[in-house]
Amino acid sequence: MSDVTEIRVSGATGYDIRIGRGLVAEVREALPENAKKVLVVHPPTLQKEADTLRESLLSEREVLLAEIPDAEQGKRIEVASFCWQIMGQADFTRTDAVIGFGGGAVTDLAGFVAASWLRGVKVVQVPTTVLGMVDAAVGGKTGVNTAEGKNLVGAFWAPHVVLCDLDLLASLPRNEAVAGYAEVVKAGFIRYPEILDIIEADPERATDVGSDEFRRTIELAIRMKADIVGEDFRESGVREHLNYGHTLGHAIEHAERYQWRHGAAVSIGMMFAAELSRLAGRLSDAAVDRHRAVLESLGLPTTYRIGAWKQLLATMQRDKKARAGMLRFIVLDDIAKPTVLQAPDESLLYAAYLEVAEDPQPPIRTTTSL
Repeated sequence: MSDVTEIRVSGATGYDIRIGRGLVAEVREALPENAKKVLVVHPPTLQKEADTLRESLLSEREVLLAEIPDAEQGKRIEVASFCWQIMGQADFTRTDAVIGFGGGAVTDLAGFVAASWLRGVKVVQVPTTVLGMVDAAVGGKTGVNTAEGKNLVGAFWAPHVVLCDLDLLASLPRNEAVAGYAEVVKAGFIRYPEILDIIEADPERATDVGSDEFRRTIELAIRMKADIVGEDFRESGVREHLNYGHTLGHAIEHAERYQWRHGAAVSIGMMFAAELSRLAGRLSDAAVDRHRAVLESLGLPTTYRIGAWKQLLATMQRDKKARAGMLRFIVLDDIAKPTVLQAPDESLLYAAYLEVAEDPQPPIRTTTSL
């Protein structure tokens, strides 16, 4: 396949990420040679494409489809159990494989199903959204949500290979592509400022899935994650930097019962983290203003309900990123200089939240003529 960018994730669990166009055709070669049975996990919106993928693989393998609910509704233990049931009834062995064919929630779920079946079978990730390509499918984190929070149950399980077919993004609604692009913006803030430069030059071109600018920012975001994951697969060190904006972002998703797009919540989370960095004496006013300008130029939200703070704080305190009961936030000393702020005072957190809180609506007043 011509014009393919290949990025290697190093380490003991190393794998390749391929970025280009028409890469769905490579799924057959990407599967392990000894995999005789394959489960394709996909959302309802990709039923036709999943059928086509299945047909392309049938000459050499038994291929089963598992249609799961769209978005975060698919990341439930009951859905994982449904997939395990299919695999059990088909007698899947340790040499068989799973394909995650969908957005970030689908690849998270498919990875978790693969990691837990017989203590681990191969998974090939074929992300079909911006979020899936730059975040969920490429890092080896898998999991499901619970009533108590997001991704509290899961496993680290490296994919066999990741195929990022940019052609699959052509039919994405623009608002979904932009929401997923928040993770690309994050890469600009914590590692590659070139991404911010590209956005500032022309936000429309940067988020046009057919443009060279879009591809460049996608590749930079994936390269950042590949480098960090290769160095720290299990998040014992530098990988924690990838959580920039996610502590509050996950709490917002929980408060919204996962009806919000992940990127929209993380956008607010990054704005909060920037304000927290500033109030902690680490980040300049200009860098905080740059956050707001970049995010708002893309139409991403930067504020949230002022009355939600207590609920958000309680959820953050249960977050998997907390250590020994202490909250930890990724903050910035400058653009592309992330660090950890541990156990910040609650008053500091609240002050930062006030900077991103929407003003409460004034009461409606009526007047009576005497």
